[in-house]
Amino acid sequence: MVHNRPDTVTVEVIRNLLMSVAEETYGIIIRSAYSTNMKERRDVCTAVIDPDGNSVAQVESLTALLGSMLSVVPNIYEKFGRENIHPGDMFIVNDPFHGGGNHLPDIVLAAPAFCGDTLVGWVANIAHHADIGGKVPGSSSGDAVSLFQEGIRIPLVRIREDGKLNQSVMDMLLVNSRVPQERYGDLTAQMSANLIGIQRLQDAYERYGDVLISCMSELIEYSERRIRAAVAKLPDGEYSYTDYMDGCGEKYPDPLPIKVKITVRGNQMEVDFTGSAQQLEAPINVPWPCTKADVFYSVKAMLGPDIPANEGINRAIKVIAPKGCILNPTEPSPIGCQIDTSQRVPDAIFGALAPLLPEQIVTAGNGACTTTLLSGKVRQDSDEVFIFHEVIAGGGGACWQYDGLSGIQVNMTNTSNMPIEATEIEFPHLLARRNELKEDSGGPGYFRGGLGIQRELEILEDNVLYTGLGDRHKIHPWGLKGGKEGAGGGFYRVAADGAVTHLSNKVTSLPMMEHDIVRVITPGAGGYGDPLNRDIQKVLQDVIECKVSVEGAKRDYGVVIIGNEYDGYQIDEGATEAMRQELRR
Repeated sequence: MVHNRPDTVTVEVIRNLLMSVAEETYGIIIRSAYSTNMKERRDVCTAVIDPDGNSVAQVESLTALLGSMLSVVPNIYEKFGRENIHPGDMFIVNDPFHGGGNHLPDIVLAAPAFCGDTLVGWVANIAHHADIGGKVPGSSSGDAVSLFQEGIRIPLVRIREDGKLNQSVMDMLLVNSRVPQERYGDLTAQMSANLIGIQRLQDAYERYGDVLISCMSELIEYSERRIRAAVAKLPDGEYSYTDYMDGCGEKYPDPLPIKVKITVRGNQMEVDFTGSAQQLEAPINVPWPCTKADVFYSVKAMLGPDIPANEGINRAIKVIAPKGCILNPTEPSPIGCQIDTSQRVPDAIFGALAPLLPEQIVTAGNGACTTTLLSGKVRQDSDEVFIFHEVIAGGGGACWQYDGLSGIQVNMTNTSNMPIEATEIEFPHLLARRNELKEDSGGPGYFRGGLGIQRELEILEDNVLYTGLGDRHKIHPWGLKGGKEGAGGGFYRVAADGAVTHLSNKVTSLPMMEHDIVRVITPGAGGYGDPLNRDIQKVLQDVIECKVSVEGAKRDYGVVIIGNEYDGYQIDEGATEAMRQELRR
């Protein structure tokens, strides 16, 4: 059907209407989900998709989940045929090799919206579930060698048909989870959100008719024009960078390259990951839809933060990753910790484009995603279990104008920090002993990198299993323009007798006993510019706020500070001038 091109004002009105649908459905999940991972950490994303399967409006929540939104409806059409989609249908999927997008705990639900016989669009959402089966509680491990160990695989199937729940599908999902009641509540929240979204799209079509669909097409074309115009302003050429992963387990101890070459020709950009590490028998492979989402985010962040996030951005970017590499693995490669590698993709892209766009570069190297999982029996005389899942924030990189943000989720993990109060209320088996910014973890620079977090959780019963999944423990976040690298992260077990054990960056189901403490230190982030040029008053303020130690101020910034926290700190200006001169030599 050919529609007249809508005017600009109408397109903007429709854009905000579609965003309101995405935001409302997002809010429904947050308010009605059972798990803390959804209602507190907000590990959720929602979107509105046009009748042809193109994403047109997506809530600004979790960028790692973009891949599923960009591919779910085309995959539904490919499997079932567009002619076989009917009112009352709702589809579910989690398998990235068969229509999903991320890793198995991320479950996608998508539903078509019909007005009469007219398909006017789709609403979709994706959320991370705390447990969907697999070899370990929490369905994420650092030692999986196959996708089959990571949980139940859900191909594209109907979970609702003719407006009715397919109870057999629901039963299959619940029986595969260690916490079925939580799964039921979370899945019901996702389905309910889609049903409300359908109503909103139907109301919009009744008001605007086919203009609604025309505006969807125009929004996609607008985003494509904006991105192409931004690319066209860049000088033609090739720009490369290689960042590194820490490695994964005893089998892969060496750093793993994430290599990118970005080619600009006119208004087209090609992002090529040839030369990156090969796929591993380890769970840090990134499925292809998620790699495309990583690139989508990175390019948008650098070239057009205000451009509407939809399929139009993808049309101007060609992404290449050879089949069988860590960013485009073959089935059934394990992918449970793919977020660790996904976090490295934006850093590599930012590193490649930093010389070209010094004032648009989002940040220096960022802190990594740091996953903590704790599980055990709710009561010793019961088979009922609890599963605590959290991703602890790290440092955000500095840029040419500002210090990096501290204790924040960055790039692909744009979620909220778990409140200590929620942790202790929901999980009485855990007691928070420490939750603070890690002093000296931000990379020194004219603008200082953001700080990581040090969090300690005491275990209040025996036989609680701890899984810790992280990166940037060995390969620290890099700095820019003379800025220094941020500090790395680390996992530790502090026994009841005070003995401290330094653990690897991939810990799986380590038994913890009563009064043991899990200590998690997340990476800081890289600094920007020469730290010896940083304003000495800013260094003093950092010391007062315990972001930089007195020793760190002298060592990294050449600022000599005297006094103490009780009597107050002040700068020894004469010693500082001499120290900076010495360090510059």
